[in-house]
Amino acid sequence: MQTSAKLGIIGGSGLYSMPGFEIDEEITLDTPFGAPSDPYVVGRLDGHSVAFLARHGRGHRISPSELNFRANIYGMKMLGVERIVSLSAVGSLKEEHRPLEFVIPHQFFDRTRGRISTFFGGGIVAHISFADPVCPQMAAVAHEAAEALQIPSKLGGTYLCMEGPAFSTRAESNVYRSWGMDVIGMTNLQEAKLAREAEICYVTIAMVTDYDCWHEEHDAVTVDQIIGNLRTNAENACKLVRRVAKVLPGARTCKCGSALKHAIITDRTSIPETAKEKLELIVGKYLSA
Repeated sequence: MQTSAKLGIIGGSGLYSMPGFEIDEEITLDTPFGAPSDPYVVGRLDGHSVAFLARHGRGHRISPSELNFRANIYGMKMLGVERIVSLSAVGSLKEEHRPLEFVIPHQFFDRTRGRISTFFGGGIVAHISFADPVCPQMAAVAHEAAEALQIPSKLGGTYLCMEGPAFSTRAESNVYRSWGMDVIGMTNLQEAKLAREAEICYVTIAMVTDYDCWHEEHDAVTVDQIIGNLRTNAENACKLVRRVAKVLPGARTCKCGSALKHAIITDRTSIPETAKEKLELIVGKYLSA
């Protein structure tokens, strides 16, 4: 299945729909890796075709550890998406990243346990380059959009991806700070890895809701304050996404679209037909040459 939606939006905590999004259809997909979190909502945002997915499902039904990241990203690929903007609520690990500000990280650090974060296996091996996990073109466009909208944002930094669903202990939080991490969340590393394997440009908009438990004022923060910050961040995120859709260049100038060109290690004659069929959408152009 293919649509004209070249831009995909993944909404995180507090962001399950988008004002101004004109819905054309909802598409329920079945991928070789199972069912995505929710039906994809395909439509137009300020005249631009986009596909929206609620990462945790509408109503926030799916825990970070339960997410089927492979199905979510593969489904975007099935819809013809070439670029993904992923929105994620995070805690701040630095005083400078204040609640209601956005961080557009360049790096990720993995503290998850046992999550599947590759499409490969079952007779076909590929090793993508992941030194720079975020699409530089998308990151620059997102940051410029935030500046144009006067949304406080920082370009760069590291997103530490923890397992959850419980938040960090104070000891863990202070260790992460000593490592120089900027923000902490529970979801985006696996998305970034799989998007790279699928040759989809990917950027995270990390929306700060609060300081993590290291901060001396952490215990004074109420649930109502966090929910209020989620709502404000969601409003700003919608404005940002609309701006990105409007100014995004037509041509991709990055290397994301050819990430697998030299990554597939397995001898082509040794790849099982079942693996070829399962990953046809992702590797087909390299195996038919």
